[in-house]
Formats: sequence, C-alpha cells, structure tokens
Amino acid sequence: MNEMKQQLQQQLRMHLDQRNAGVDDLTDDALRVHATTYLKGQLGNNDEHHYLIREVVDEAIGLGPLEPLLMDSDISEIMVNRYDRIFIEKSGQLQNAGIQFSSEQALRRAIDRIVLPLGRHVDDASPMVDARLKDGSRVNAVITPLALKGSCVTIRKFSAKPLTLDDLINSGSLSEKAARFLTLAVACRQNIIVSGGTGTGKTTLLNTLSSRIPSGERVITIEDAAELQLTHENLISLEARPKNQEGQGAVGIRELVINALRMRPDRLVVGECRGAEALDMLQAMNTGHAGSLSTVHANTARDALRRLEVMVLMGGIELPVVAIRQQVASAVDIIVQIARLSDGKRVVMSINEVTGLDGDTLQVASLFERSRKGEALTSCQTLCQFAQQQTDEVQAQLLDCLVN
Repeated sequence: MNEMKQQLQQQLRMHLDQRNAGVDDLTDDALRVHATTYLKGQLGNNDEHHYLIREVVDEAIGLGPLEPLLMDSDISEIMVNRYDRIFIEKSGQLQNAGIQFSSEQALRRAIDRIVLPLGRHVDDASPMVDARLKDGSRVNAVITPLALKGSCVTIRKFSAKPLTLDDLINSGSLSEKAARFLTLAVACRQNIIVSGGTGTGKTTLLNTLSSRIPSGERVITIEDAAELQLTHENLISLEARPKNQEGQGAVGIRELVINALRMRPDRLVVGECRGAEALDMLQAMNTGHAGSLSTVHANTARDALRRLEVMVLMGGIELPVVAIRQQVASAVDIIVQIARLSDGKRVVMSINEVTGLDGDTLQVASLFERSRKGEALTSCQTLCQFAQQQTDEVQAQLLDCLVN
C-alpha cells in the first residue's frame, strides 16, 4: 500500500507539474478537487479507494497525515518527532497519533508548503524556522543536521473561535471576580505581564485580555510569528522577519518595538518578550503607553521580574541593577501567573501587583492566589494600589472584586 501511495503521488506531481492551463490559478480547494478527479480517473471511483486518494492528495498538496489532525478541534498540539513518529496533545494528555508520513522527503515537502508562502525558508544554512498556518496556529520546524533523527515539526493549534473571559471562567481557569478585576485593570490602563511556562496558554490569555481594550484606542501588536487574533477596529499587526538566504534583511522584535513608538500607539501588545527588546518595552510603558501587555517565560511572578532584568542586560547596555529595577517597578503593574496542572488543565495560579521598590528589592503583592492542588482562585483580601487613582465608581468595583 505504501509503494502504491508513493507511485500515485509521483504521478500526481508529474501531472500538476505539466502546468495545464488554469491549474496555477486554482485556489487550494479547487486544486484539491482537480487532483482528486485526476486520481479517480486513474483508479476508478470506488469506495475502497476513497481513503487512499484522500491521503495521496493530502500529502501531495496539503500537509499529509497532519490534515485530519488539524481539523480535529479536540487536538491542541501536534508533534512530529520524525516522519514516522507523530504525537498529539488531546484533552491535555500526550498520545501517539498512530499515523505517519510516507517518507522523510514527504515531511520536508510539507514543511516547505508551510513556510514558503510566508516568505521564509528552511535549508541546511537555516535549519530552524518559526512560521504559522492560515488559521494562526504556531509552527516550529527543525531539520537535519540539527535534528539528528530527521525533520521534526511542532504545531500549536489555536481554536477557530478565540476564547473569552467567560470561557476561562466556565473552564475553571479563572474565577468570576478575578476576571472582573483583570477587565478593570485593562480599562484602567495597567501594564500587564502574563507569565508562565511553555504551553501554559500565555498567548491565549494575552489575546483574551487584549480583546478588552476599549475600541477608541490605537493598538499595535508586535510578534515573532503572528498568533494574536484581535478584532480591534484601530489595530496594526507587525511581525518580525528572519534573515534571507544571503543572511541579510532580518528585522527583529526590538526594531519593531522602536518603530512602533513612531506610529502613535495608545497601547503596545508584544506577543512574547524574550530578549533585548525588554528595555524598549519597559521604556514605552514608562513614557505614555500605559496599558501595554506582553508575556514572558517564568515559573513565578518574582521569576518574571528577574527575567525582565536579565533580558534588559542582554541588550548590552551597561546599567546598574538598581536602575533596571526602578524601570521595572515603574513600568510593570500586574503580573498574571499561569500554569499547566498535571492533568493538562491550564489555569491562572495567581494575580500579583508590583507595588514598588524597597531599597533594591522589588515588592510584589498577591491579589489572587490558587494552591497547587487545583483549588479555586481566591482573593487575598488586598486592595490594589492603583485603585487610589480611580474614580469612586471604579474604586467600588475594585473593592468588590478584591475584598468583598
């Protein structure tokens, strides 16, 4: 059966390479219909050939065995360790998908079909690439010689319908009062950092919080690979660009952050802060762009602050540690710490407020906390500092969320 599939794929590729009139102008769906019709003409329109034809078309035109996995809404992550070893995350648990590509070459063709339309490339000179699918799902691919056992691909899927705060409340990730507090914090233009480990749902929560930005404000999103699904009316989305095959033309997150400040933003949303752009982001938060949001990789709120310090130092600017901490203390207002539990559930573990600098130590106060045992997210009965600058009505709402 595998030999038959390879023969049919070769025939189909030769047929498509003939560049028959109109084939180049076909949409993806129309091209699939064209290829399916051709194969049915070769094999006959028998029910027993239905799955064979679909697999051949998927591998020759689409992403091969990954196609049905991408259509399954219950699957949140797809991990291709090599062409014949594919795992998935379903309902928070990892399992073998039980399917495979026909060969390493088939997997490489699928990778090319993902990255080439985005103007990116992957080859021996650039064996790693970050990209995205049409639905916004994040893709990372690594090929040989870095991947010793063959090309590997990781796809983090995003739901077709962006999650709302109500969805997070219903799933137990957030409590109702915590969700109301975060909505008020966004409306009060607090700078918010979403902190967590890999795969904990930082981008999902960032997207949800960003959707609460008032429509009358100008928002600029900056990402390494575009993932946010905002529907804001006054929105500009910027995406970093890697170097080309000549090793030139790269535009990083830091350059985009600097340029975004010239574009009259009310708020900046940086998809992930991971390097020297941390200093530019902190300065933007301190110079009239209150209400900005970003994410960092960290296990606790205090670790997130330490990571910001380290990332500032990565810029090569020699600043005293106290000066960096002063920048962090005046820029960052709220840190939302999220985690992934042992059962695969993603939850908000704590919501914290950066209250200032005591000597050379950053002070962090917990507003909401959840125990590691998966108990509910509850208020710490502490009123946030920024409530003092709000109207009586907003103060009453914050008091109701945090203390009552």
